[in-house]
Amino acid sequence: MAMKTTIFDLIRQAELLNNETMLRFLKSFNRNIGISQILVLAELREKGPQMQSVLAKKLGYTPGGMTSIANKLIQEGYAERQYDETDRRIVRISITEKGFDILTDAQKEGQTMWQGIYSVLTDEEIDQMISIQKKLFEHVMKDQ
Repeated sequence: MAMKTTIFDLIRQAELLNNETMLRFLKSFNRNIGISQILVLAELREKGPQMQSVLAKKLGYTPGGMTSIANKLIQEGYAERQYDETDRRIVRISITEKGFDILTDAQKEGQTMWQGIYSVLTDEEIDQMISIQKKLFEHVMKDQ
């Protein structure tokens, strides 16, 4: 008799894939930057300078976590703080040229990994996987 899949099986399988993918990326992209920092840089490149609180909400980080990410990006020269000229209490984070460069390199490495890991799936299967993950995430988040 086949064993029924449980929520714990689903969580564990997602965790295994995510952890292995992140470890492979960090090993192959041996630079002083993590996935969270790359995601923030990509958001800054896409949408322009933003306040940390806005970035935290968009990307699902706590305010403290976002502060840590921003401080690391600024320390490495990948981002900088911009103070609003009319209200110095408003501070936005913006991507620097060095940030653009490392983001481009990270995305190239990510594309290489994509081809290696996801090549066993068809385009339709990838679209379905993304659609299912988004649907589940939105369902989980609506209760918060």
